Amino acid sequence: MKIKTELYLVAASLTLALATGCVPVAESGASATRTVVTGHEGGAYAPKNTTKYDLENSLKFVLLDKAVERSVTCDGLQERINEDGRLEIVANVRNRLSRRIEVQLSCVFKDDQGFPTGDETPFQPLILTENAQEGVRFIAMNDKAKRYTIRVREAH
Repeated sequence: MKIKTELYLVAASLTLALATGCVPVAESGASATRTVVTGHEGGAYAPKNTTKYDLENSLKFVLLDKAVERSVTCDGLQERINEDGRLEIVANVRNRLSRRIEVQLSCVFKDDQGFPTGDETPFQPLILTENAQEGVRFIAMNDKAKRYTIRVREAH
């Protein structure tokens, strides 16, 4: 009777593992064989979705929420290095709506490998009238900045 119960439990475990997509891994003991149901055969796990939601790593201008996505665009970025070696950015921010909006902008300055230099501007308010366009200037605090990301969000 004990053998039938054990066989039933093993069969039920395998059925559950196959139904849920788990991979059965067999382990041999000294006197018996038992089945361990896991989702992974062991070893290290690779990261998943590494490029999902990472626009700040690859783009120079990002919109942080849906309302801003509908209402704001950037028609151009101007980059230059000042005589003291600091990076200066001017973004042409445009209101796409036929009404006045208020947004906030911030710039994260990064080194040539894309890592933040610790030089991040606080969010500053920008009020755009109907279909208006305005240039917003950001200047790095030191000469380490080679790249940047301008972030725009709805005003709080």
